[in-house]
Amino acid sequence: MSNGEEEGKGDELVKETARRLKGSMPGFVGNIEPKDLYAGKADVVVADGFVGNIAIKMAEATAEFLFRSMREEIPRTLTGKVGGALIRDGVQRLRNGIDWREFGGAPLLGIDGVAVIAHGRSDARAIKNAIRVTKVAVENQLVRKIRAEVGK
Repeated sequence: MSNGEEEGKGDELVKETARRLKGSMPGFVGNIEPKDLYAGKADVVVADGFVGNIAIKMAEATAEFLFRSMREEIPRTLTGKVGGALIRDGVQRLRNGIDWREFGGAPLLGIDGVAVIAHGRSDARAIKNAIRVTKVAVENQLVRKIRAEVGK
């Protein structure tokens, strides 16, 4: 992830990473900007820990803001109340699909083992789901499969 999609954008770490990935990763699409995170331009986005953490926290805050705003605004009118009742199930499914608590955590890559990083503000539901993610990673031999694919 960079501050522009053009080749050569970003600091030295971003430029060097892009150069190495371009030479070794089939299907590498180049730099993507934060606006492209949800556009389907890439299956995997590489960022340093600082930038990646900010991107994730910004996405979480935006989603929480939008759902909170909808919860406040929709019931203000009769039309909103009726419409809200009609879309309630769909909105709940959407919310569950993007709620960080449902994901629980993400595997930490680059170590010889399975470690799942959970959010610092994780509650019981998030921790339960982080344990589920860890179990799935172990059962599916995630480390072995990544090692085999990267070694190709």
